[in-house]
This record gives sequence, C-alpha cells and structure tokens, in this order.
Amino acid sequence: MTHSPNDRLIVALDVPNAVAGLKLAEDLGDAVTFYKIGLGMLTGGGLALANELKQEQGKRIFLDMKLFDIGATVEAAVRGLAQFDLDFLTVHGDPHVVRAAKEGAAGSNMKILAVTILTSLDRADLDACLIKDGATADLVVERASRAFDAGADGIIASPQEAAMIRALPEAANRLIVTPGVRPAGADLGDQKRVATPAQAITDGADHIVVGRPIWAAANPTQAAKDILASLP
Repeated sequence: MTHSPNDRLIVALDVPNAVAGLKLAEDLGDAVTFYKIGLGMLTGGGLALANELKQEQGKRIFLDMKLFDIGATVEAAVRGLAQFDLDFLTVHGDPHVVRAAKEGAAGSNMKILAVTILTSLDRADLDACLIKDGATADLVVERASRAFDAGADGIIASPQEAAMIRALPEAANRLIVTPGVRPAGADLGDQKRVATPAQAITDGADHIVVGRPIWAAANPTQAAKDILASLP
C-alpha cells in the first residue's frame, strides 16, 4: 500500500464519543488521513468509529489501548482486535506483553507499538510508581531497546527521546510515533515532555500524534494543514 505524506500526522480523536469523532473527521476531510482512537472513547463507540473510518472512508487507524496483562490475555485481546484490519495498536513495552501481542497479531498487517514511559510522566511520577532510579530519557531508551528485542514494530515515545531511540541499532526499519507534540505557542495541557511537530520529525519520528491543538482549534482543518506544512 502506498501511503500519503499526510500520514505523518495522526490526529487524536480525544472527543466524547463516536458521533463527535465522526463529525470531526468529516470536517477535516481529505486534510487528515490517519486517526488515533484511544481508551477514553472505547465506551463511546470507539471500535465502531474505527471501523467506519477504516472501511467506509479509507482512513488509517491507530487504536491506542495500551494493553497490559498476562501473556495469554494480551494475545487473545490482540487476536480479536486484529480482525478489524487496523493499522497500529499500542501495548505496554514490557517484553512479555510485546511478545504476546505479536503472537496475537500474527497473520495481520497490524503493527504493535510499545509504550515506553507515558509522555505525561516526569521523574517525580516515576518515583511514585517505584520505577528504578535514572534519567527518564535513559529509561525510555532502555525500555525501547527491550521492546524491539521482544519484536515490537515500533515505539511510542516523547519527541524528546526520539533521536536517542532512532540511534539504537535495533531501531532500523522500526517505527517511532510521538505524542506530546505541540505547535509553537500551544497550550501544553497535561503533557510534560513536549516538542514541536517539525522537531519531532527531525529527531527521528515517523508519525506525530496531535489532539487538542487540532480539535480545539477555531478552524481544525486549517490547524491540521498548518502542522503538515510545518513538517520538514
């Protein structure tokens, strides 16, 4: 399949329900080709929306579920999701989870992306979670390396760590997808480790995920076009 250069921008449909998500996608039209549907919309018709956008409108879909459980459960969940012909699925980057997810995705084209450390967390948060000592960026790179070794097709990571992950030998031909992207001057919201869209791409990201700066904009379509125009 040939993908559009616009695929580098993934718009996060962090809106209340599938009706609102479909309306936003209709408003954005051809300007956006790739959408992320997260856990927050799961009970609001998220899977139905994913199918509608994928099958009826030809959009690419990133299902951001961040799965974490024992291996057998993760494998079964991923196998069930793989039947929907979606493009990306996130799981936590723990090696046993990644390996199970890859087993569940076998035979499909769905890429398994491993979450390293959430972009809303800083070192104080990691201390509260009893995560081992060390700089956040170093832990992200270590988790990324282990996830790649376990078979992950790509990594979700802050744009601030994208260059370090891209430099890993095992990152060759793997995806780096970066949330925590904010256009210059935008409200940071709940993100703590951020960069501009252009900087994230320059630093090695294949895709950037942008939500609030687009869906909360006075003109979402223009906001999306401006971000795409800013990419190197």
